[in-house]
Amino acid sequence: MKCSSAPGAVAALTQWRWQWVLLAYAALIAASLGSLLVQGELSFGRNPYQNLVRTLDELSRPSFLDLWFGEPRLEYRSDDGRLLRVEDRRAVEASWLRGLLEATWTTLKIGTLGSFFAGVIALPLGFLAARNAGAPPWLASAVRALLDATRSIHTLVFGLIYVGIVGLGPMAGILAIASHSLGSYGKLYAEAIEQADANLFESGLALGLAPWQVIAHAMRRGFYPAFVSTHLYLWEFNVRDSTVLGLIGAGGLGLLVSEAVSLFQWERLATLLIVIVALVVAMDRLGAWVRGRLLRTAGR
Repeated sequence: MKCSSAPGAVAALTQWRWQWVLLAYAALIAASLGSLLVQGELSFGRNPYQNLVRTLDELSRPSFLDLWFGEPRLEYRSDDGRLLRVEDRRAVEASWLRGLLEATWTTLKIGTLGSFFAGVIALPLGFLAARNAGAPPWLASAVRALLDATRSIHTLVFGLIYVGIVGLGPMAGILAIASHSLGSYGKLYAEAIEQADANLFESGLALGLAPWQVIAHAMRRGFYPAFVSTHLYLWEFNVRDSTVLGLIGAGGLGLLVSEAVSLFQWERLATLLIVIVALVVAMDRLGAWVRGRLLRTAGR
């Protein structure tokens, strides 16, 4: 009777634990809302509706439309009517868009190189962290702790550190992306190795191969598609993440976003948001295409 009732007892215990987890989560939500309410910070401002309407109206007119519809002779006058300067909005916008193209290329470079360096460095660390790769327990634990630490520190924090070390510019952004992504790459690589077909290891070990030799032999058959898929996913994420690194001096689209927000240039912010969305969508489509070809190749 004890054996037959054991599964039911385990299920009841598991359900009881999940109920406590849900209650703790609900308590956290209630405490957060209550704290904001007590501090008077649970507010949307004085005129949220009017501000929202005005902002949406300005965002609905992206600045790149000035290439065709901009005023070719826009006059700026003082309060007493004196002519201060004359501006060709089409020429000004064309010049700004050339800078936007360069900033987009900088953002792409930051995300691409940061992802590449992190992926290469994380590859041996992923093997060491995998529990079935045969690494000494103390070494595997140390590597997993390193991966957890780098993954827990946000990219912007790494960016602030590297700006202080190497100065302003894309290099600080590349190092920030690489440092944060190192933990994600290593963790996902280790999980892919741990979930690989056990027969690959058993057959290799039966032939007298060392664990690292078995892993190297199984790379193409067992790990290569998972590694490529992981890299594509994190590459896309890092390109998106690098768009905000300009806020701390790493250059790229983030710098233009910071300038547009600081000067309340919502039309230019709208253009920047369109470019960021288009860039991320293009990266997503590229990743989906490569992953599809990998799956078809692996199925042959």
